[in-house]
Amino acid sequence: MIPLFGGKVASASSSSAGADVAPSGPTETDPARPALSRIESSESEPAEPVDRTPGREKAPPRLRGMRSSAEQSGEQEPERDPDEIRRVGEESLVRKLRARSLSISEARQVLRGHDLDRSQIDDVIDDFCRRGYLDDAILAEQLVISGIERKGQGRVALSRALAQRGIPRDAIDAALGDLPDDDAERALEFARTKARSMARLDFETALRRLMGQLARRGYGGSVAMSAARTALTEASLGKPSSGVRFVDSE
Repeated sequence: MIPLFGGKVASASSSSAGADVAPSGPTETDPARPALSRIESSESEPAEPVDRTPGREKAPPRLRGMRSSAEQSGEQEPERDPDEIRRVGEESLVRKLRARSLSISEARQVLRGHDLDRSQIDDVIDDFCRRGYLDDAILAEQLVISGIERKGQGRVALSRALAQRGIPRDAIDAALGDLPDDDAERALEFARTKARSMARLDFETALRRLMGQLARRGYGGSVAMSAARTALTEASLGKPSSGVRFVDSE
């Protein structure tokens, strides 16, 4: 635009722009600017570093991974050969039998410990019985003889000992039925071996202790009483020079 009067006229665009455009720097009359500056400052700050220290990671994902790998390995485990299971069970049973005689019930327990199923156990037991490796009747007789000769046991103790080994009732009765009815003689024989060691005790104390020992070996009350009295009396009469004698209180 050309000024008509020679004066300098500002353009309308520049004047309007000067009136409308806000100054570039912050002013005291702009209350929103400090808040905006704080927001921009917080956005420009770097994010807090993530702690990568071992052991601070979340446990559940890692545990799930371990669990899944264990399950996968379990699924991939091959099944055991039934023939191999039986062979291992038979070898273990043979080693046990070399150490001592077993009843059929005890042999079954050994085989169950090697994961044999019922049909396999029955087959192995039948095979070992046929070969003579297992025989409850013979084992019962052996245990009865051992209990009498080595432990001086009576019928009650013998019956209890055989039952604890899993021997059937009919085999126990058969083994005990072959014994002569000599509990009184065997009780007296055992009491004689113990009576002399009780010479320092008074009669009642020695009688009570000896009867307890006889009862623990399966002798009844009357048999134990008679054997203990007879043995203690014989022990006192057999040692007159010692000056120690049992005196019956009755």
